[in-house]
Amino acid sequence: MGQTKLLLAREPIESVLANPDTSNEIREQLELVGQARTFATELGLDVGGQYTSFVDWPGDRIVTTLVSTRPQQVTPAGFWFPIIGELPYKGFFDPERAADEAARLRNDGLDVCEFGVRAYSTLGWLNDPVTGPMLRRDSGELLETVLHELVHATVYVSDHIDFNEGVASFIGQEASVLFYQIAGEPEKALRRQGDVDDGRRINSELLRFRGQVAALYEHSSGDVAAQRSELERAARDRIATVSLSNRDPAALAEHLQLNDACLALIGTYASDIERYAQRLDELSGDLPRFVAHLKAAADADDPKSALLSADPDDPD
Repeated sequence: MGQTKLLLAREPIESVLANPDTSNEIREQLELVGQARTFATELGLDVGGQYTSFVDWPGDRIVTTLVSTRPQQVTPAGFWFPIIGELPYKGFFDPERAADEAARLRNDGLDVCEFGVRAYSTLGWLNDPVTGPMLRRDSGELLETVLHELVHATVYVSDHIDFNEGVASFIGQEASVLFYQIAGEPEKALRRQGDVDDGRRINSELLRFRGQVAALYEHSSGDVAAQRSELERAARDRIATVSLSNRDPAALAEHLQLNDACLALIGTYASDIERYAQRLDELSGDLPRFVAHLKAAADADDPKSALLSADPDDPD
């Protein structure tokens, strides 16, 4: 019902742009989406009819999403869905239903991470709209989101969710910087690169903490809760001193959710970013070539290994 409501509310972007009542802010953001679509085709992504419509959805999210973990684990317990297989998360258009499900999971002894989602991909089955929550971010984040979701519409491998999310995150980040570089906007490119680098530095510390917690659960005895608490305190102290370009690390460290389920979520999106960056370096920084290798790797039994181990001298 939520998906149907979203689709029925779509309005062609060209109509929104032609409306004199459309604010300059929304107009500029929607025009940027059109430019992102063109750029995505140049990268080799499948664009189709994606992001050619707009829904002025209220609030800061489309769905509220949950990730859960079993006791003393930092990998998602997961949810199974027809066609797409197992996913680490489950989303709800109705926040109250999300809260009820989170309470049920906690009553069953699971840890839960709750977070808002501004955009998601229907994997090319439907023409996904630009939404109000997507536009209520800065232009660099909007670019990254659109390009991330278009990766999903191009390549999606059932039951390989870490691969799907990790490679989409990486391409979205890299492509959002490249967009501004090619457009001849060095200041915006520099700002976007700073945001990407900041996120990767923070995620590196979070992945380090996740590894420490996993090792604690596997090998430690005694008061595990107290030991985990100490590890978390040390992680927050490290994050508070990370050198960031565009964010306040101390404020970030104070407000980060670091429960086990949220650490599981970080693992899904960020675990392989450094490996993908190395792979792109092997391809001389050629992002369209990286996308071409990604498409070829999607048919392999182990797509991540295929992407990371392919001969960079092979013809695309």
